[in-house]
Amino acid sequence: MLPTTPADATRINIKSSNEINYWCHTFRCTETRLRNAVLAVGFLVADVQTYLNR
Repeated sequence: MLPTTPADATRINIKSSNEINYWCHTFRCTETRLRNAVLAVGFLVADVQTYLNR
């Protein structure tokens, strides 16, 4: 079962466990890796995706 889609699909809210689950599933990464990416480049999905794909 897929996690619930976030209300704003352009931003990652790391304070929401539902969003963390959704984005970890989407990017196929761990929560730690997702949080580190957000800390490194900010909360915009496009920036996080670029960071995770490098």
